[in-house]
Amino acid sequence: MHDWLKTPAGRYLLSWEQSEMDSAVADIFGFHALQLGLPELHALATNRMPHQWLANHSPTPGADFLTEFSALPFQANSLDLVVLPHTLELSADPHTTLREVERVLVPEGRVVICGFNPVSLWGLRQQRARLYHRMGFENTFLPHKDFIGYWRLRDWLRLLGFEVEMGHFGCYRPALSSDKWLQRFAWMDPIGDRWWPVLGAVYFLVAVKRVHGMTLLSPSWRVTRAPVNAPVSVAGKLINTLARGQKHLN
Repeated sequence: MHDWLKTPAGRYLLSWEQSEMDSAVADIFGFHALQLGLPELHALATNRMPHQWLANHSPTPGADFLTEFSALPFQANSLDLVVLPHTLELSADPHTTLREVERVLVPEGRVVICGFNPVSLWGLRQQRARLYHRMGFENTFLPHKDFIGYWRLRDWLRLLGFEVEMGHFGCYRPALSSDKWLQRFAWMDPIGDRWWPVLGAVYFLVAVKRVHGMTLLSPSWRVTRAPVNAPVSVAGKLINTLARGQKHLN
C-alpha cells in the first residue's frame, strides 16, 4: 500500500484524510495519544496532547516498530486517543486489534478510524484486482484483502461498548492513475457528498468508549443552598426585630 500512496489516487486519498484528521483530533483533549500504522498520514499533527506515539508494522524513521497491533505495550485505561488509519484492513486479526484498542483506552477516550468502503467505485476495482490476483496477475492497487464495511464496523464498535459520535464518507472520484484525469473528475466530490454520500471510496468515523455504570462526580466547588430551617445570625435577628417594630408603629 505504501507504494500505491505515491500514485495520484493515493495522494488524493491522503489529502482528504489529512484534512479530516486535522479537524477531528484538534479538539480531543487528554495526555496520551497513539497512531497505529500509515506513517504517511500525520494523524496527530493538530492534536495538543503532550505525549504522542506513532507505531508501525515495519521499521520506519520516527515510528516505533510493533510486529502486532493486537498486543499493545500499554496498560489498560491509559490512552486518551487512538487513531487507526486503515489499520484494521491491514491487520491480520482486525477483531483482536479493535478489542486491544478498547482495552488501552480510558473511559470516554476516543478512537478515530479511516477505512475503504467496499460499496464504491474503489471497492469494485478492489474486487476485480483480487480476481486478477487469484488468476496469477499482479496489481498495484491495494493489498489483496476484503474491505471492512462501514455498518459492519459500527456493529463491532457497538459490541465493544463504543458509541459513534460522527461518521461520513469522502473521495468520490475514480482511482485514476493520471493527475490530469483525476482533476477532470473533481466535480464528483461535491455532487457525491450531496447525492450519494454512502458511495464514497473511504469512510471516516470517531467513536467514544462508554463505560456503563460509571458515576460522574459533581464538582466540589458547587454552591449549595442553605436549608430552610438554618439558624439565623445575630445580624439577621436584629433586622427582623427592627422590621417588626416598624410594622407595629405603623
